[in-house]
Amino acid sequence: MPVDTKPIILTGDRTTGPLHLGHYAGSLKNRVALQDSHRQFLLLADAQALTDHAHDPAKVRRNVLEVALDYLAVGIDPAKTTICVQSCLPALAELTTLYMNFVTVARLERNPTIKDEIQARGFGRDIPAGFLCYPVAQAADITAFKATVVPVGEDQLPLIEQTNEIVRRLNHQIGRDVLPEARALIAPVGRLLGVDGKAKMSKSHGNAIALSAAPEAIRDAVRRMYTDPNHLRAADPGSVEGNVVFTYLEAFDEDREAVVALKAHYRRGGLGDVAVKRRLDDILQALLAPIRERRAALARDPGHVLRVLRAGTLEARERTQATLDEIRHALGLFTFDR
Repeated sequence: MPVDTKPIILTGDRTTGPLHLGHYAGSLKNRVALQDSHRQFLLLADAQALTDHAHDPAKVRRNVLEVALDYLAVGIDPAKTTICVQSCLPALAELTTLYMNFVTVARLERNPTIKDEIQARGFGRDIPAGFLCYPVAQAADITAFKATVVPVGEDQLPLIEQTNEIVRRLNHQIGRDVLPEARALIAPVGRLLGVDGKAKMSKSHGNAIALSAAPEAIRDAVRRMYTDPNHLRAADPGSVEGNVVFTYLEAFDEDREAVVALKAHYRRGGLGDVAVKRRLDDILQALLAPIRERRAALARDPGHVLRVLRAGTLEARERTQATLDEIRHALGLFTFDR
């Protein structure tokens, strides 16, 4: 296997539905930029999606191709980034099982990210074991590729720390550093609020703008966006804090000086919501039109997408199996080969 001369990145998405503007702002745009300077692996996390979608495996399977289409449409280049399917990499499952011996249930339950997600989903004590053990599975994903950089939001920092705890325990057990620790790369744009302003953009909340959204769907979503409820007339001073339209302008409008001027104008009064929303609609239409067109063209040739996934998964399988073999040997586990 060729030696990597660039830092190794592992990132990916759960395959529970097509991606949306929140994914683009928080990760996809950055992934396109990073694929030139890093050795990037992009994981279609279908196995992880099953931790809370085991009742609908067909949905998870169907969205493997949907998410792959979004990756390619935004500019992920298979010649630079390896796109692979998580459930087709058996070494990940074996590493997960192995790593469970290096973490306690109490530690998993204390993980802030997992605690918040358990509460948000209302599991109570009926937590799927796979969901509780997600930090262990993520550690397996990261270390199997020997990734040293993992792009995440701030809310996922505890997951990276738990990965590094497992790495340190494993290296201590072996007596030398077999696995590298990973560094979290915080996304330049945090979680994007949904159009309703109440929660993060999410398919399940019905407040998302899909990357494949039609022009009228984009226009309708912008019209419905939460602004300042006290800004009843254009002449009134308005607040930009918590105003979803300005949040989106900050994320997607590349004319930074114009955004600053718009915010000042809105605060002092004389600028109506309709005018601000019209600017945002123009920006989002221009951003999403070429993505939508590329996606539609790719969807007409599913064989090409499958070939990309097959080639990437075969490459990833070789790499992850090599890591598993190295760890088994370093731990001195039983083998028939010696």
